[in-house]
Amino acid sequence: MPPEGLITLASRFEPKETMDRLSAAVAARGMAVLARIDHAAAAAAAGLDLRPTEVLIFGNPRAGTPLMQQAQTMGVDLPLRVLVWRDEAGRTWLSTNDPHWLARRHGATAGMDGVLAAMADGLAVVVREATGGGGA
Repeated sequence: MPPEGLITLASRFEPKETMDRLSAAVAARGMAVLARIDHAAAAAAAGLDLRPTEVLIFGNPRAGTPLMQQAQTMGVDLPLRVLVWRDEAGRTWLSTNDPHWLARRHGATAGMDGVLAAMADGLAVVVREATGGGGA
């Protein structure tokens, strides 16, 4: 059973291409790419093996700030994060938190329907472009 609030989708592309496509889709929509973290490279530097596992951290203050104004603890989960990873069978996956679930987790839902819908819709678009398939 997947963890609550986690969206995981298969990608038609290899992990690096999926991540490159995600980063490009985010930037094309005017969102800021804040970090790209390569966990597999960090593991290799420590002498450990890890299948491709990379996180992109990105966001838009116009979407995230109202949520943090309502519940500052949202800052632990914002900006948004997307994980691209390869499983033991060689398949590529993309995982992210559902923005609606994050808001419920922090009690930041009152009056936030529009903000959350826009955030979820934007996330779905970039995920669909990254994976070459369905949306978040």
